[in-house]
Amino acid sequence: MEHVLNINNHIEIFETDKVAKQVAGAVLMREKNAVVLATVAREDKMVEEDFLPLTVQYIEKAYAAGKIPGGYVKRETKPSDYETLSARIIDRSLRPLFPKGYAYPTQIVVMVLSADSEVDLQVMSLNAASVALYLSDIAIKAPVCGVRIGKINDEFVLNPSNSELKSSTLDLYVAGVKDELLMIEMRALAGKKDGVHFMNELSEDETLRALNFASNAILRGSNAYEKAFAAYRKNSNLEYKVENDNEELINFVKNSYLTKLKIAINQMAKSERASEIFQIAKEIEKENIAVEKEWTLEDIQKALHVCKREIVRAQIINDGKRADGRGLKDIRKIDIETNILPSAHGSCLFTRGQTQALVVATLGGDNDAQMSDMLTEKNPICEKFMVNYNFPGFSVGEASPIKAPGRRELGHGNLAKRALHPSVDNDYAHTIRLVSEILESNGSSSMATVCGGSLALKAAGVPSVKLVAGVAMGLIFEEDKYAILTDIMGLEDHDGDMDFKVAGSLEGITALQMDIKLGGIEQKVLQEALYQAKEARAYILNLMQEANSKIIINEAILPKIEIFNIDSNKIPDIIGQGGKTIKEIIEKFEVSIDLDRDKGEVKISGSNKEMIEQSKEYILNLIHSKNTNKKRDKKEMPKFEIGEEFIGVVQKVVDFGVFVGLKDGVDGLLHNSKIKEKLELGNEVKVKVLEIKNGKVSLDLA
Repeated sequence: MEHVLNINNHIEIFETDKVAKQVAGAVLMREKNAVVLATVAREDKMVEEDFLPLTVQYIEKAYAAGKIPGGYVKRETKPSDYETLSARIIDRSLRPLFPKGYAYPTQIVVMVLSADSEVDLQVMSLNAASVALYLSDIAIKAPVCGVRIGKINDEFVLNPSNSELKSSTLDLYVAGVKDELLMIEMRALAGKKDGVHFMNELSEDETLRALNFASNAILRGSNAYEKAFAAYRKNSNLEYKVENDNEELINFVKNSYLTKLKIAINQMAKSERASEIFQIAKEIEKENIAVEKEWTLEDIQKALHVCKREIVRAQIINDGKRADGRGLKDIRKIDIETNILPSAHGSCLFTRGQTQALVVATLGGDNDAQMSDMLTEKNPICEKFMVNYNFPGFSVGEASPIKAPGRRELGHGNLAKRALHPSVDNDYAHTIRLVSEILESNGSSSMATVCGGSLALKAAGVPSVKLVAGVAMGLIFEEDKYAILTDIMGLEDHDGDMDFKVAGSLEGITALQMDIKLGGIEQKVLQEALYQAKEARAYILNLMQEANSKIIINEAILPKIEIFNIDSNKIPDIIGQGGKTIKEIIEKFEVSIDLDRDKGEVKISGSNKEMIEQSKEYILNLIHSKNTNKKRDKKEMPKFEIGEEFIGVVQKVVDFGVFVGLKDGVDGLLHNSKIKEKLELGNEVKVKVLEIKNGKVSLDLA
């Protein structure tokens, strides 16, 4: 059955009961020339463990854009980073909708079957998955709606096209159901005005206005989906797990072990806290009542967790006290060390409480940029700014093997990238790779990556516009009371109601990410959280500025770069037949050379400044010689003797010397190092032949 909806100025066509009929829910969605298939499949048997066994996959098919996959294997293989991040967005938006106690293994798959260069596939895929889930036999209260907000010419734009987004100063992706926001991802998009780079940070008030604009669109979309599909939902006869809290055991813990549990909770170290609580569980297990009632260690640990959560939240709400003794707005102790790795281009060890990130910056050339294919782009995308985040098990005391980065690592790296990217000019000559090695983790290692990354850029000599800091905020709601927490640790993240990460400069926000575990949040609370985050950011930036003033850049190991322009028609002369000439230059001078035929730009990079200058001189000399040879109408090169003297006229002045006319239209190069007095065009000078190589004559003063 076909359903045509006009939602938020977009025509969306849904086809139900047409394909993939054996799953719990499926829709084929079309917008312009883009088509996606969303399916929801579930098993009939619940898992025994206490968690939601949900898997979300977003898959782009190459044929959707009329392409054949590149590489040796001509089929889609492992998901790209973009596919993984898109799946993560869908997961974070839909996961809060599942009923409490739902434990059936469930898989949501979104496949892009046809792409349109102007259609936002992330927004479209989330909405398709939401409708498929709503149509299934899983009792979802209402469909989620996702929207993207841009800002063009100082006006908010709802669901901009891909080309419009390129001229936007804001990229805000929000998902929600009815009037409740569930997931937020925001980034500022840097720009240039009169050749000057600017970051386009959003103020707190402007961010709130953008979220309000998105919220109104989400309400319209969610209501429209519900109205269109409510009559076609499958009946839900599923059973759910009932949380049978052992009230007798919980009361025993409260009556006999509450003081011990409070002391354990208020341990300063995360490892000590976990160890103490486990020891309490072992102690209770030996009690006569535990033996008599046959309480298992697992039962006891569950009861301790219930009591722990109540204590943590009560301390915060009623006493304004946190497990580590901090006030609600207090930030843990921060230590910063820069350039601690002698051979790395730039490094920063950023420690905040029990969270520690070693962030390392590496500078490279154009050939080091990350190439990736996008269905909505004809040509591969070159990313010259990369952030890689690694989270080894030892950072939380686990003896687990080091594996390839998963969704969490990619998501945290992407958040840090979005926060830091606006601070670096897009025209910066070097490719930049930041790697964050998380060495210890107890709350918001992604924000430690932002802080350490900003200083690592400075330590590598990158002329970033402003320092950028990040902080993780938390929220606790208990009836009519609430508390906003600054710089949350792992315990507060686990037992809290919201995870809210804010990054930016002193002037405003560059990136924001929010996941909400409860319903909608009032605008007043959101505003308070944003301004409390701003206060924290200012405190952290002050410490970072102090560290920045002490940075000693290791110029000796930083790669150097030289950029100059030539006649674009001369680029083939530098390349040579089959690339022979450019390969010889690269090998001889140990440099990297990038050529832009459209701009006539030559970019030479390497670790040795002198070799870069020599290679530049060589290239300019090569071009000049080619021109001279053409002017001679292919006459034979006249013979010169080493030491032969001439009184010649300066034919051309370049930044590394002058070319002097010798005989038969042949010029020789007199390098700056040989010149004692300034020479200008038309001056006579007495010279002698110093060297003849590859048809080029080098001169010295006679």
